[in-house]
Amino acid sequence: MVSAVPFKTEKSEEIFAAAQTLMPGGVSSPVRAFKSVGGQPIVFDHVYGAYVWDVDGNRYIDYVGTWGPAICGHAHPEVIAALEEALKKGTSFGAPCVQENILAEMVIDAVPSIEMVRFVNSGTEACMSVLRLMRAFTGREKVIKFEGCYHGHADMFLVKAGSGVATLGLPDSPGVPKTTTSTTLTAPYNDLEAVKALFAENPDSIAGVILEPVVGNAGFILPDAGFLEGLRELTQDYGALLVFDEVMTGFRIAYGGAQAKFGITPDLTTLGKVIGGGLPVGAYGGRKDIMAMVAPAGPMYQAGTLSGNPLAMTAGIKTLELLQKPGTYEYLEKVTHQLSQGLLQAAKDAGHEVCGGSLSAMFGFFFAPGPVRNYEDAKGADLSKFSRFHRGMLEAGVYLAPSQFEAGFTSLAHGQTEIEDTLAAARRVFATL
Repeated sequence: MVSAVPFKTEKSEEIFAAAQTLMPGGVSSPVRAFKSVGGQPIVFDHVYGAYVWDVDGNRYIDYVGTWGPAICGHAHPEVIAALEEALKKGTSFGAPCVQENILAEMVIDAVPSIEMVRFVNSGTEACMSVLRLMRAFTGREKVIKFEGCYHGHADMFLVKAGSGVATLGLPDSPGVPKTTTSTTLTAPYNDLEAVKALFAENPDSIAGVILEPVVGNAGFILPDAGFLEGLRELTQDYGALLVFDEVMTGFRIAYGGAQAKFGITPDLTTLGKVIGGGLPVGAYGGRKDIMAMVAPAGPMYQAGTLSGNPLAMTAGIKTLELLQKPGTYEYLEKVTHQLSQGLLQAAKDAGHEVCGGSLSAMFGFFFAPGPVRNYEDAKGADLSKFSRFHRGMLEAGVYLAPSQFEAGFTSLAHGQTEIEDTLAAARRVFATL
């Protein structure tokens, strides 16, 4: 059952109060501050399986999963054992290690678009690097992104961005020069005609299009039928590159990512989250002729001291091994669908207008009549009601992303008990809104 102990937050409040004197907003990443949902953020103590515990002893069923990486469940025993062995050899080499080869082969074998890969340390770093590569390969400067899609906090992507930028209501960011973003063009997600217009206006200057094939940073939003196919055709027609940001969807939507799920092969792909098994990691990869531009093979410079470090590679290798077991994605699809449909039905039974859904191990819903096809639609949802729902679920022992503009995640550790307890809590909370 959820809420095994009475909900209390004294230690979290004390620690967070001290943190605000030490770090901006008391956090190392903005969404953790709970600004969009209100109330006191909780301070984690430890995690295991489908659960997290805070410093006050409260236990929660977790649907954030450290924002996606914990697809096998937190602190999976086999991942921990592999890391313990790797630790004996050291934490960082700053030099080649065999684990890089092993994980690279696994990624190349799994992801349709990737013929060569470069490991980095975060999704932001992967997206920043792939943008430089797009421009280097095409000799063009402009890039198209979609409103509400988040590709990390690099300057050129902080234009109508999602995730924490959307959560805090920041249209852009101070400190980003206009000259940096002047070559970033934007269009509404799922609006192929808007993309066609941008290409028509800039026929010879667009390096490529980058997008989340399934949006997770403006809430959970699926691509319309034909949208991804249309982008593939457009980029080919104009000699531009198509980039799937699969930092969130990679190895979560399917073992080969969203591109394998939908049968659309981009030119380049960014990865992160799952392939680090809970440790900091990112990657970008694609066709060999494009990746040959990357130093030291080619002239486009990108480097990182901790890139490909043995701990992150080890955790990634073991995680991908676990995901290759028969029935993995069928199970994730089943439990996530049960959760998503149960939440939608519980909300409707309580008289709320909701829409949403799931795909494999991602899900989300909006307090809106729907459909939500893009960021503008998402902004029309009842954010105040979501804030109250989030707090109610937190107090009931269910940890959801503290923002309407974030997808939710399940894991292999989520079973019938966790799903049923979550839905029981949701029914109680929906009745109070």
